[in-house]
Amino acid sequence: MKYKISFSRNIFSAYTIIALVLTLAILLPTARTQEVTSGKTKAIAMPSPFPVKRQENREFWYRDGEAFISRSKQFAGKATRAKNVILFVGDGMGIATITASRILEGQMRGASGEENRLSFEEFPSVALSKTYSVNQQVTDSAAAMTAIITGVKTDSGTLSVDQNVIRGDYKTVKGNELPTILEIAEQRGLSTGVVTNSTLTDATPGACYAHVAERGWESDADLPPDARSAGSSDIARQLIEFPYGDGLEVALGGGRAKFTPNTTTDPEYADKKGERLDGRDLTAEWTRKNQNSEYVWNKRQFDAVNPKKTNRLLGLFDVASLRYEHDRAKDVGGEPSLTEMTTKAIDILSNNKKGYFLMVEGEGIDTAHHEGNAYRALTETIELSNAVRAALAKVDLKDTLIIVTADHSHTLSISGSPTRGNNILGLVRPNDEQGNPKTQPVLDTNGLPYTTLNYANGSGVRNGQSRPALTNDETTAPDYKQEAVVPLKFETHGGEDTVIFATGAGANLVRGVMEENWIFQVMKESFAFRGNKSRK
Repeated sequence: MKYKISFSRNIFSAYTIIALVLTLAILLPTARTQEVTSGKTKAIAMPSPFPVKRQENREFWYRDGEAFISRSKQFAGKATRAKNVILFVGDGMGIATITASRILEGQMRGASGEENRLSFEEFPSVALSKTYSVNQQVTDSAAAMTAIITGVKTDSGTLSVDQNVIRGDYKTVKGNELPTILEIAEQRGLSTGVVTNSTLTDATPGACYAHVAERGWESDADLPPDARSAGSSDIARQLIEFPYGDGLEVALGGGRAKFTPNTTTDPEYADKKGERLDGRDLTAEWTRKNQNSEYVWNKRQFDAVNPKKTNRLLGLFDVASLRYEHDRAKDVGGEPSLTEMTTKAIDILSNNKKGYFLMVEGEGIDTAHHEGNAYRALTETIELSNAVRAALAKVDLKDTLIIVTADHSHTLSISGSPTRGNNILGLVRPNDEQGNPKTQPVLDTNGLPYTTLNYANGSGVRNGQSRPALTNDETTAPDYKQEAVVPLKFETHGGEDTVIFATGAGANLVRGVMEENWIFQVMKESFAFRGNKSRK
């Protein structure tokens, strides 16, 4: 009788599943695979996305963030006012990246690694950040940084404008610009700065001061012809023509070609020129705009800058992005590290007794992940941690808020059952039945070893070839690309929550699971800024 009941239940379950499948086939005909008329490729017509049922606009995002601050105060009490705010953004620094970087740093010091802590992991306030954008489950840096820096979520690909802007349509920008925390700080008489090892005109730094319908409009050469003829401003131009306060005091990073004419030979590379079509040398305009302003393009010049005698500093250390920290010593002209740029920026901004806002981006994390190269992604994360540690040594947390977060994650995973202290970049070596490390790596079903770190997608796919017999020497080399599952030219962002770490004045407001745009409200509340509007 017992077996008959079990058997009948199995039959019932089978019929139920068949009925559900048939029902879905009738109700969702658009989900069926359809043959394309030419070739053997099959096109899949997908069902429509689930609808967004709430009314989202900039007012909604402001109210939502302000409500979070009110709730947070009930638990944390009134925030201590911050004179200074430093925002560190590890571009693409997801939780797996933090964990693996923590272990790698510890192992580079000769320890097992798991017990190690990155500098910002010591911060007392920690929360999770929901990173989706208005129109994407998995965001890009443009929309993510817009949320962080303006308090408003928007469509991916656009910078510091609301969702009324159509990506790529410059005509939709006017009236839809979003004030950034940096702009508001400038209006209040504070000093401001942006530091990055990407181009200064890239999405994360660009969102701090520019408002465009397309993140790729870094110079006027990147603008569509109609936008250029209409006089639309590119991102580099908006940095120089910044209309709030007296302009940024510090801007350090790469992207020199975006600021110089296409007739000018680059000072570092004789075979390269600038990009600008308007003939303007924006680096010269920077130094002419204010007294005691300096422009530098190499480390020797950078090191010679006296923070006490410099009111404004523009540093452009490469025609494009800066080199990875691992490769920095190979640069022809010499580049300062992210840590060195951070400390110099703090020294200059500290000249203003009213206070300052500084954004520091570690962008190499993101670039290395896109290339499927975990070693450089992790060492870039370690350098960001070094920059945070250096900042902590320079400020007084009684009047300074430091936030460390990521705009989005990546598809890096940490898996297998490696023994404690196993090289985080190496092959998975498990424990035996007594819990002791085995001498040989564990093998997959094909009898081949595999690594702890892998990507869900990217260029590390073997393209139909069988997996090779990897060695530890191979997988721990800096140039090794981790294996991936789905073949893509570049690895993509990940959509899971990222982490917000905070310490100092106002850090107690960071708690729980937060929307990414609430970070703006935390900074604004800590500064004791009232209102969201900025005026020219």
